[in-house]
Amino acid sequence: MTQENIHLGASAVPQASLGANPVLKLLPLTLTVFIGFLTLGMQLPVLPLHLHDTLGMGTLVIGLVVGAQFAASLLSRAWAGNFADMRGGKRAVMVGLVTAAVSGLVYLLSLAFVATPVTSVWLLLGGRVLLAFGESLIVTGALGWGMGLVGAQHAGKVMAWNGIAMYGAYALGAPLGVTLNGGWGFTGIAVATVFVPLLALLIVSGVRAVAPTATRRAPFYKVMGAVWVPGMGLAFCSVGFGVITAFIALLFAARAWGDASLAFTAFGLAFIGARLLFGHLPDKIGGARVALVCVVIEAVGLLLIWGADTAAIACLGAAFTGFGYSLAFPGFGVEAVKRAPPQNRSLAMGAYVAFLDISLGLSSPLAGALAGTWGIGAVYLGGAVAVMLAVVVALVLLLPEGQGRQPV
Repeated sequence: MTQENIHLGASAVPQASLGANPVLKLLPLTLTVFIGFLTLGMQLPVLPLHLHDTLGMGTLVIGLVVGAQFAASLLSRAWAGNFADMRGGKRAVMVGLVTAAVSGLVYLLSLAFVATPVTSVWLLLGGRVLLAFGESLIVTGALGWGMGLVGAQHAGKVMAWNGIAMYGAYALGAPLGVTLNGGWGFTGIAVATVFVPLLALLIVSGVRAVAPTATRRAPFYKVMGAVWVPGMGLAFCSVGFGVITAFIALLFAARAWGDASLAFTAFGLAFIGARLLFGHLPDKIGGARVALVCVVIEAVGLLLIWGADTAAIACLGAAFTGFGYSLAFPGFGVEAVKRAPPQNRSLAMGAYVAFLDISLGLSSPLAGALAGTWGIGAVYLGGAVAVMLAVVVALVLLLPEGQGRQPV
């Protein structure tokens, strides 16, 4: 990459900031993302059961409601990326947190219509869409903001620490959500969804803003075209994450294995551990090399869940899946940053993460249909097959310059 690419422009990254410890500079932002994403973590083991047990919905509807958030996130990525580039990452994150809090109010409203399940489901769907817009602003803003704080040469660390915050929130949020649901039902989840993002808003207000990097909107399709190859790798490997978030609670319930939050916690702890121990590797040895190894580990984890006959084996599979997916995401992401226009890095990160949205938006309902036909365990065999397709993408990215890489 050129010197211009590394520095994002003199106004965006002061020279002094590049010499500071990037992890310390990212710490307040990481904490903000962590608290903000607790709202999602609390819902993971509870929302599918609320839809199934309280509202009487089948697996296809559950997949559609869960997947709707990712579809809505996809539709909002272009706007969120341009907003962050033109208005600044800090403002994007703050608006996203407020939007996430409003989604909790819609969840509360849905509880007034439990006696008419279809109406309640539609309101839940509306809340998921609002949460998607909030999540899109938070993630896209935080990635661009983080690279503005520490420089694009630390892109892998920015993605790694944002991921630690997100999936740490999933790991802690899952048992917290089960506890809230046990004491106060889905009402407790809805109330927490209102107030937890507001706590993150208090923290983010004290973090230094970074000057916007763009003065006009960039065409989303052009940036998407620059990052589509690593984006496809992200899409395939994200199927494993999708089938765990949408269906692991139902798998545990169907096999009478008890509390599914243990699987979420195993996934999250392995995810965090991998990034703490090996999060520097994509920046150091290359994203495609790291991704190639890690997608194989992720596929092994999904196969373990598919063949599990005890909760312990399923949790071990969730841990393998979390470990592999943990480093595949920044591995493919570093390759995407190499192809991104420097003045549109938030938009480029939005375009890259859009492949996650595409993956989860499609795989959740498809996995729901698969579960309805072949049983809940079949979604993990299908997930393993999809994840192995990411191996092909990683191999393409490892081709010599000009064969596997797309020009910006």
